[in-house]
Amino acid sequence: MSGAGQDWEDESPERLYVITGGRTGAAHTFSLDLVTLIVAKAAPKPGSQPEHASILRLCHSPLSVAEISAYLKLPVSVVTVLLGDLLADGRVVARAPVPPAELPDRSLIEAVIHGLQQL
Repeated sequence: MSGAGQDWEDESPERLYVITGGRTGAAHTFSLDLVTLIVAKAAPKPGSQPEHASILRLCHSPLSVAEISAYLKLPVSVVTVLLGDLLADGRVVARAPVPPAELPDRSLIEAVIHGLQQL
């Protein structure tokens, strides 16, 4: 049975236990939720745990915790433990998504699109 890429529903509890080293939470306190964006700061190290390496390869562009979980087909709880390891090692950066208040106003975007269409 290979690690990342299998349906987690089919994963045995023992396999998930091995992936997380028996932990149910990160060793350090990091606030991660489903929409927290993760960006890799480094490439996987030789000999890295396959799931850690997969996360680093996936996150060359920002991905949410939920997206990482879906791509790896692992439960969010397992992914958050793995991300905690990578955050503690400084191999990834976690950031909150852009709050809606900071996004441009929809009417402004529509006006710009309309203006561009008139060119």
